[in-house]
Amino acid sequence: MQRLSRLRAGMETAGFAGLLLGSTESLRYFTGLVWHPSERFCGALVTRDRLVFIAPGFEGSRVETLPRLPGDLALWQEEEDPAELVARLLGGSGLLALDEQLPLFFYHRLVRAFGRERLTDGGPLVSSLRIHKSASEIALIRHAMGITLEVQARARQAMRPGVKASEIVALIDAEHRRLGADNGSTFAIVSFGAATALPHGAEGDQVLGDGDLVLVDTGCRLDGYHSDLTRTYAIDEPPAEVKRIWAIESEAQEAVFAAARPGAPCSGLDEAARKVMAAHGLGPDYCLPGLPHRAGHGIGLEIHEPPFVVRGNDTPLQPGMCFSVEPMIVVPGRFGIRLEDHVHVTESGAEWFTPPAGTVFDPAGGL
Repeated sequence: MQRLSRLRAGMETAGFAGLLLGSTESLRYFTGLVWHPSERFCGALVTRDRLVFIAPGFEGSRVETLPRLPGDLALWQEEEDPAELVARLLGGSGLLALDEQLPLFFYHRLVRAFGRERLTDGGPLVSSLRIHKSASEIALIRHAMGITLEVQARARQAMRPGVKASEIVALIDAEHRRLGADNGSTFAIVSFGAATALPHGAEGDQVLGDGDLVLVDTGCRLDGYHSDLTRTYAIDEPPAEVKRIWAIESEAQEAVFAAARPGAPCSGLDEAARKVMAAHGLGPDYCLPGLPHRAGHGIGLEIHEPPFVVRGNDTPLQPGMCFSVEPMIVVPGRFGIRLEDHVHVTESGAEWFTPPAGTVFDPAGGL
């Protein structure tokens, strides 16, 4: 209800008569209703004094049983156009702001029902509210991150020459479930050897060989909120070059953390990581060996959401913002090192959700 109140205050300021939410994480955020998107529109219309859930007629009884805020329920039948129903509910005047994640095909229906001039982008307003996490949201993210850190430790214990990546992926899912995640792992990337140089992993099932570097990137959800942690480590004594790059990665991660202060632009954090790498002869910019992508992304009900820690994004950090710190270093064709933890911004600086990796042999800080 507090979220909905803030949304309505923002709508009033912006001059929106209504805001239409689709089957997105924003629907969950503002109304509590969780609905998976399909070709049939299901969502909610928020006006200054009314909340109306809109659903296919045959799904109405299901919507009524699901957790959600109190509100009216408007149903449309199979031969009807839900965009026209939205138009009737809002009335003949006023701007309709749109959830930025509404599918394009439904936007075209809304254009036919409203006219393009009555539609506007609701994304900036929604993002400005969701980007600031409450104490409860931060507590959920922290607990989810703690689950995944423990899973990282258990995955490390299972690493041995000859183990398949698919076996580790299955173990990670089982351990996430055992520790209380919503539905096991949301994803798991397990890479060995040269495949660690591929930021999102290689195709096919790999086998861990003697001396291979290991990269594990995985996460879960807890009451909808994501965790996302990456660890890169060695089972045996690695070559000196691997230890050198691992140390630079750790230094770059600490530099991003040190730069994370209220008022600092997101772009400055990305630049902090690149300065560390340039000082060690890596890069510059996106050149390899070096950092091939942004240094971090926001997290919450979506695993990638604002704020994005990237060059050109001068959004100032504010308390309650949560984001990853993952300035990966790629040495093409040989190996990659990514250490990923998340922080939330406080009034005085930043605070880690999980302790960063201690050494190239210790992915979970001694857990």
